[in-house]
Amino acid sequence: MPAPGKSASGFELRLVCVVLLCFAVGSASGQDAAAPNSSATQSRIYSIPLELIHDKPYVSVLVNGHGPHRFLIDTGTGTDALVTPALAEELHLPVVGRAHLTDPSGLGQQRSEIARIDSLNLGGAEFSDVDAVVHKLYGDTNCEGVLGFTLFEDYLLTLDFPAHRMTLATGVINADAGEDAGGSVLPFRMPEGVPIVALKIDEQQFEAQIDSGGTGLSVPEKDSRELRFGEAPVEFGSAESVSTRFQIKGARLRSDVRLGRYTFSQPFIEINSAFPLVNIGSTPLQHFIITFDQLNELVRLYASQDTLHLDASPTIMELLNAPKREAPDRTLVPVGQ
Repeated sequence: MPAPGKSASGFELRLVCVVLLCFAVGSASGQDAAAPNSSATQSRIYSIPLELIHDKPYVSVLVNGHGPHRFLIDTGTGTDALVTPALAEELHLPVVGRAHLTDPSGLGQQRSEIARIDSLNLGGAEFSDVDAVVHKLYGDTNCEGVLGFTLFEDYLLTLDFPAHRMTLATGVINADAGEDAGGSVLPFRMPEGVPIVALKIDEQQFEAQIDSGGTGLSVPEKDSRELRFGEAPVEFGSAESVSTRFQIKGARLRSDVRLGRYTFSQPFIEINSAFPLVNIGSTPLQHFIITFDQLNELVRLYASQDTLHLDASPTIMELLNAPKREAPDRTLVPVGQ
């Protein structure tokens, strides 16, 4: 990816990548009975349009009957939901507790209120008594909240990126219906409410989070030293989580990345100094129909081709010498600076 340069108007540009990886302690939710999909014994299915902005998946949600409000679907958030302070105030959501937030780096910590949502509806799927962490969504002006991975624990959650659809259903993934049926079925673990799978880079095995709220294919700085690059990694962006801020480097690998039966051929990867695991963000996920079965801790991946191409993530351009609308959050811990 080219280094940041000058725009036609003379403003210097910086690429800003936003990472929404967070874990809330003490939040909880209640859900109504799930609806089925084609693999279940019933015939009904909840199908919801996905709006992709900078490759990230958003849905329209009714909160306590109000809306629609745009929420990010973030499998990298290990709690049921987050809402912005503005939305919590607008809807007069009652505070029912407090949460401590951090990210996978383990550095820094934020304290936030937990608000109760009586009814959360997306595409007819109804969730009741959802506890949502009230927190600012750093750098993301596109939405008013986040739906985390654990909200969907009673469902088969399918994110169909090529078709821009999300489905919710009852049922299970057949662990034996893997490559013979097309696609790959992989086990995952979720110690902090975020799915973690095995991935290979140049025949080295790594653990990787599947994070639909993240950006590209990101590798911890400590692991990047063992990898072969086609060019020296260069700094091209910055990112913020709920508790840290850090710089991102990037470069194209000379080797391949393998996820189940699928191969990313010499992909562009991001290098971060904050997080301990590889992160599979929304840009590499664009190739897939991906279904999660939290009950059995299985994920099914399907793409139309076995060999995939991956460039740098689309991202927001920020004018470095333009007037700043908001000062940086001084409560975030700088990492690797």
